[in-house]
Amino acid sequence: MAGLLTACETAAPVSAPVPPTRPERAAPAVAAPSPASAAMRARLARVEATLLSRGLMRSDGGGPDTPFNDRQLAENFIRIALYDEYVMRNGTFVAQNTASRLRRWEQPVRIAVEFGVAVPEAQRAADRASLQAYAAQLSRASDHPISMASGASANYHVLILNEDERRGYGSRLAQLVPGIDPVSIATILDLPASTFCVVFAFSQGQSSTYTRAVAVIRAEHPDRMRLSCIHEEVAQGLGLANDSPSARPSIFNDDEEFALLTRHDELLLKMLYDKRLRPGMTPQEARPIVETMAYELIGGES
Repeated sequence: MAGLLTACETAAPVSAPVPPTRPERAAPAVAAPSPASAAMRARLARVEATLLSRGLMRSDGGGPDTPFNDRQLAENFIRIALYDEYVMRNGTFVAQNTASRLRRWEQPVRIAVEFGVAVPEAQRAADRASLQAYAAQLSRASDHPISMASGASANYHVLILNEDERRGYGSRLAQLVPGIDPVSIATILDLPASTFCVVFAFSQGQSSTYTRAVAVIRAEHPDRMRLSCIHEEVAQGLGLANDSPSARPSIFNDDEEFALLTRHDELLLKMLYDKRLRPGMTPQEARPIVETMAYELIGGES
């Protein structure tokens, strides 16, 4: 089983930087956080405050100040959907933009959310509601069946865990993604503090069609950053795997200007799941089709 990693990391200069789901039980009384989890929560609160003070983490989807035309939309699609953010080197994932092939889901995407036992019930309720609404938004944008699910039907797992819970989740990851490779597990268990959240999308063998995905979101995130991670990672696990510094307005840009999926990003999803494209296409094969689609969608808008 092949896996593709994408991650959201702290953007400089704020900081120096995919068997059935278990039935969810009522959460016990929340234990006091460990020092590591408490420190992570404090750190992320500072990061969010800094981003917001700079006018970043926007939730307006873009507007008159963020124009883009069909040529920019096409180029952003090529860079985001047909390049990888990470490559495997010497048994570990290394950040390196590399030309790749178009990947997406062909089967319906069925999302299940799983919380660590220490996540408060109020936060669980808010995150469930956010995911429910977001799955519907993604399905409308892509015209692909994407919905919430539970039990054996789920194939896309969103894990919201604190620092201690994530580090002990190796056996559970092996249950959720049979055949998951050791490097993917180790990357999740040893997630560096600079990484906000991460998603792995998996295909069988050398196929470019996804069959499983797992996204890991830090439970310590304050509300806006946690929702931002949900938006970016779940969308990236659909096939928009890379980031681009020129994509705007977009969540697929590490500048953190936008926290939530934008109109630009919805158009990228619509293009990704257009039947004129097919899994396995190279950037060169896809480009003329992508340019035609971008013009059809927005013409010469600027």
